[in-house]
Amino acid sequence: MHVTSKDADTAIRAAVKKAQAIDTQMCIAVIDSGANLKAFYRMDGAWVGSIDIAIKKAKTAVFFGMPTGQIGQLSQPGGPLFGIEHSNDGLITFPGGLPIVDAEGVLIGAIGVSGSSVENDHAVALAGVKPVGVSDLPAHPWRT
Repeated sequence: MHVTSKDADTAIRAAVKKAQAIDTQMCIAVIDSGANLKAFYRMDGAWVGSIDIAIKKAKTAVFFGMPTGQIGQLSQPGGPLFGIEHSNDGLITFPGGLPIVDAEGVLIGAIGVSGSSVENDHAVALAGVKPVGVSDLPAHPWRT
C-alpha cells in the first residue's frame, strides 16, 4: 500500500504551515512505500541544496522504517550501522526524515524535510506526518 496523492498533499500543506509558523523556508518531499517521489514542495527562499537532502531523508526513512535521526545514532563510529550512509546511492542520517505509517501499522511512505536546523527539520516533518498517520512502526531489532 502507498501513501495517496491526497495524503501526500495534506502532509505537504501541514509541513508548510509549520515551517511558516517557525519562520523558515523548507524543501519538503513525500515518497511512497516504494521510495518513489509522490509530492514535493520548495518554499520560496529555500536552499537549492535542500532539494536533494529532503528527498534522500524521505528515502532513508522508508528504506529502513525509522526516523533518519535514529539511523544517525546507529551509524556513529563503532555503531552497528557505521557507514550505512554510503549505501543506496547515499542516505541522510540526521533528523528530518520520518516514516508515514497508516492506522494498521503499515509503512505507506515517508516525508523528508530540509532547510533549517535539524531540530526544525524534524518538527516540520512531524507536523507533516500527523494529519495522515504516525511515524512509528512496530518494534524492529535494530531500534534503540
